[in-house]
Amino acid sequence: MTQSITRPDFEIHPQLADPLLPDLLHPERLLWTPRELASLTGTVAAELTGALRELLHFDEEQRWWARLALTDGVELWLLSWLPGQHTKPHDHGGAAGSFTVLQGELTEEYRYPGGPIRRRQHFAGDGIGFGAGRAHQVIGAAGTRSASVHAYSPPLVPTREYTTLHDVPAEIPPLPALAHQ
Repeated sequence: MTQSITRPDFEIHPQLADPLLPDLLHPERLLWTPRELASLTGTVAAELTGALRELLHFDEEQRWWARLALTDGVELWLLSWLPGQHTKPHDHGGAAGSFTVLQGELTEEYRYPGGPIRRRQHFAGDGIGFGAGRAHQVIGAAGTRSASVHAYSPPLVPTREYTTLHDVPAEIPPLPALAHQ
């Protein structure tokens, strides 16, 4: 069993010993913007590629993921995607988010409340930051093993799932966990 490296101000996955990561986490920052999250996932994907690929695992039965880091302001994840593996349509419960494709290709269907459903392809190196009002579904592209780095702020906010993106309400309210912030 592996243990995370834990300090009072952050937690890092035990297989990520690169000294760059603690500097990127800014434990004093309690709320990250979509742009800051996109910068974080882009830098982690570009600068820690080797370490992330060593950690990466692909599972035929289900999508695989590992939390890379956690502070009071942000959580960072690595996800793998085999062709056709996908999330259910969901929002991030009032948290801002970001992802950068480490390898392969992902298809994203997304919707802002009251807006149309859109579709976008994300290729290796592509990243995007998004605000709290975005709902989406992410799908591993056919014919490729893909991986992506994700970040959310504030951390540990539960997602809300939908049957389809058509079911996203006209306004995505913050969850009670965010009401006190």
